[in-house]
Amino acid sequence: MINIDLTGKIAVVTGGTGQLGRTMVRTLAECGADVAINYVQNKTMATELVAELEAKGRRAAMVQADVTVEADVFRMRDEIHATLGAPDIIVNNAVIQYGWVSVLEQGVADYESQFRSCVLHNVLMAKAFVPAMIEKKYGRVVAINTECAMECFPGQSAYVSGKRGMDGVLRSLAKEVGVNNITVNQVAPGWTISDRDRANHSEVNEGYSAKTAMKRRGTDQEIANAVAFLASDLASFITGVYLPVCGGAVMPTI
Repeated sequence: MINIDLTGKIAVVTGGTGQLGRTMVRTLAECGADVAINYVQNKTMATELVAELEAKGRRAAMVQADVTVEADVFRMRDEIHATLGAPDIIVNNAVIQYGWVSVLEQGVADYESQFRSCVLHNVLMAKAFVPAMIEKKYGRVVAINTECAMECFPGQSAYVSGKRGMDGVLRSLAKEVGVNNITVNQVAPGWTISDRDRANHSEVNEGYSAKTAMKRRGTDQEIANAVAFLASDLASFITGVYLPVCGGAVMPTI
């Protein structure tokens, strides 16, 4: 049996205390990785995750940082290097979202903020962490995109503009660093069931499920599984990929 084995690897997950982030943190740790958990405000969840991972024999650290601010990202890098070492895997998951309204109604500041949380976030994480990957000729960059980037539904323009912008940055990065045995890929979730849905008993949405080929919503664990795969050596020859994990709600074509 082939297993996803991240033993000896160090990962950092931005937005690691969020609904999806916490599942990715746990999954990477279950695969054997030591994990640095980035958070902005939810220190309580970060503390709980560190304790949970350490109880399972993994090394863990929590680092407060705003991933849209250059000084914060480089401080986070220094703190992670000092506690866990240079990460082999970065998972760029954090994002800011706003209410979806029409282009004519969306505030200009919302577009600027989405640019910072999607495009600049990925740029800063690359600048901070990829140089060490180049030195050791190994690295995995996994960024969280969205099915919305292909759908472009009404009201999604600010969100989609940021996510489409990061797609361009990451594809260029993949071509720039591939020679160093570094892969750069994107996972694009659909509308995913999370702990919040389980607590609110809101897992089922027939309208959304009807548009998927599999006729259901995906789970946070299914997204985290794709992230773990792309972070592993099983995906050593996969780079530049935008991978929808949305039950066929969107299907990139050739």
